[in-house]
Amino acid sequence: MVEKLKRVLGRFYIGLIILFLYAPILVLVMLSFNNSRSRVTWGGFTLQWYGKLFSNGQIMEALVTTLVLATASALAATVIGVLGALGIHAMRQKNYQIMMICTNIPLLNADIVTGIALMLWFVHFIPLGFGSVLIAHITFNIPYVILSVMPKIRQMNVSLYEAARDLGANAVYAFFRVILPQLASGIVAGFFMAFTMSMDDFVITYFTKGAGVNTLSTMIYGEIRKGIKPELYALSTMIFVFVFVILLAANYWPGKKAQVQKPGYEI
Repeated sequence: MVEKLKRVLGRFYIGLIILFLYAPILVLVMLSFNNSRSRVTWGGFTLQWYGKLFSNGQIMEALVTTLVLATASALAATVIGVLGALGIHAMRQKNYQIMMICTNIPLLNADIVTGIALMLWFVHFIPLGFGSVLIAHITFNIPYVILSVMPKIRQMNVSLYEAARDLGANAVYAFFRVILPQLASGIVAGFFMAFTMSMDDFVITYFTKGAGVNTLSTMIYGEIRKGIKPELYALSTMIFVFVFVILLAANYWPGKKAQVQKPGYEI
C-alpha cells in the first residue's frame, strides 16, 4: 500500500512539473488560434494569424536572418569544435585541464559580459553588422560543441585507427572513415546544441549587431514596446511543433531500427 502511494505521488509530482513547464507553451498555442487580439478573451478559432505571418515582411526577414545565422554559425562552430576537441584530447594532463577550464569559462560567464567584450573588440577592428554577429555566435557556440564531442572521444577505440593505418590507409582517409563515424552522435548533438543556442540568443546579438540586422529575438524585443503581434504567436507555435517532431523522430527512429532483424538463412 505504501509503495503504491509512493508511485502515485511520484507520478503526480512529475505531472505537476511537466504542467508548469508546458502550460505557458499551451497558452501560446491557444493564442495563435484566437480570433481576438486580446490575450484574455477568446474570440473563436481562426487561422488568420498563420496567413498573415507569411505576408509579414519584417517577421520573414528576421526569420531568414536567424536561420541563416544559426546554420552558418553552427556549421563553423562544429568544424572548429571537433578539431579543437581532438587537439585538447591529445594534450598532456596539465595542458588538458587548463584548456578544459578555458572551455568552460564562456559557459559560466554572464552573456552580458561576453556581449560587451565582443562589441568592444569589434568596434576597433570590423564594423558591426551581420559579420560581427556571425563571428560572435561562432565564438560562444564552440565550447558547446567541444563539450558534446569530448565524451565520444574518450569512448573512441583508438585501435581501429591504428589498424586502419597498418592496413595502408593514409591519415586523412582513416580520419574520415574511422574516427568521424565513432564521433558522429557527439558531432550531431553539438551541432544541434549550437544551432539552438544561436537561434535563442538575444544579449550577445543585441550588443554585436549593427543597424539593419535583426534576428527574431531582437525583433521581438523591439515589438514589446508596441505590443506583441499575434503573428508571433503563430511563428512560435510552428517552431515548437517543428522541434517536437524532430525530437519524436530522433527518439522513435533508433528504436524502430533496433527492431529490424537481419534475415536469417533457412536450412
